[in-house]
Amino acid sequence: MTSTDDAERAQRLRSELAAAVVREERADGWLQAVETVPRHRFTPGFYLPAEKSSPRGFTWWEPVTAELDPERWLTAVYTNQSLVTQLDGDEPDWDKPEPHDGGSPTSSSTLPSLVLRMWEDADLAEGQDILEIGTGTGYSTALACERYGSDAVTSLEVDNHRLEQAAGALYGLGYTPDLAVADGLYGYWPSAPFDRIVAACSVRTVPGEWIAQTRPGGKILVTLGGWQFGFGRTLLTVHEDGTAGGPLLPGTVSFMLARPHQAPSFGNPVHWRSLLADTHPSSTAHTLDWLTAATEEAFFTRFLVQSALPTSQTATLDGTTLLIDVVTGSVAELTSDDDQLRVRQTGPIRLWDRAAEVLDAHTAAGHPGPEAFRLTVDSAGQHLQHPAMPTISLE
Repeated sequence: MTSTDDAERAQRLRSELAAAVVREERADGWLQAVETVPRHRFTPGFYLPAEKSSPRGFTWWEPVTAELDPERWLTAVYTNQSLVTQLDGDEPDWDKPEPHDGGSPTSSSTLPSLVLRMWEDADLAEGQDILEIGTGTGYSTALACERYGSDAVTSLEVDNHRLEQAAGALYGLGYTPDLAVADGLYGYWPSAPFDRIVAACSVRTVPGEWIAQTRPGGKILVTLGGWQFGFGRTLLTVHEDGTAGGPLLPGTVSFMLARPHQAPSFGNPVHWRSLLADTHPSSTAHTLDWLTAATEEAFFTRFLVQSALPTSQTATLDGTTLLIDVVTGSVAELTSDDDQLRVRQTGPIRLWDRAAEVLDAHTAAGHPGPEAFRLTVDSAGQHLQHPAMPTISLE
């Protein structure tokens, strides 16, 4: 972006975006930061999904850069959306980008409204030391630096290519946070202790290192994720005795799982279904809405079931749904038949029975939302608690 007209248009779009996302998140204190930080400097290229699938039936990812299509690039940058910047861990050459036939996003520039919600929910204040887990493009890092000063911010990124690009953009704009290529699951002892740890990725359980590196009274904002793609956020307060606890937060926010926490490949679903050959089906009054519906209630219910089955995954095969646990060798098959769900299961863990216990308890409690639950972390483990439901262990 070199011309005066381009710069003025970028500023106008940035101001419009700032007004929209600040109003949406009721984050008035961030207006100046969003108006100031040029998101386009952190997103020289990204992928957008094409309207049609690829010949193989996968998402056809189209590269978008200022050189290829300046209008589409700038408009997308200043739209409140996430921008995929990396697929399958492969760093693109944005000077000569190629379309991508399928692939899983492994890095992105998170939609600005979610970035603001993340920083707002962290309950930040002037003079606090902040650790950000997951620098990504560096855009969210820049917002924190703009509002609280670079000296307050340490940011970690596991991908050295990602951090190199983010560092260039940050330093080029005059922001100088402490940056490091490091596995954020271990925190960052050289800069500890922190008043706030804010994770821009999700984790299956809260790393003990984060608690150990947070000052008593400090807080950890983290999204809990898992292999059923359910998510729940919590703001934990760390206590003098090294324990931590806090409520789940409302809303349906999701982040990519930290790479070491991502699900292992489970192999061929046919092989797993063969383990059920000698089992007999049973009927259940439940449906699969908790797994398939796009409602907030289903989203959270899936998180609860996932928490009770932390090593299970879902697969579909010939119109049936399989719950597969690669750790224990347990499997369940769920088949909808004439508005009735029929179940077959085998293995040391009765996966469906455990899922049904959670569904029954959640129904009996009146389908409470996330804000009615609390996460506690102590020497006994990590537990979701609700006064009218059995405790769910995350480990």
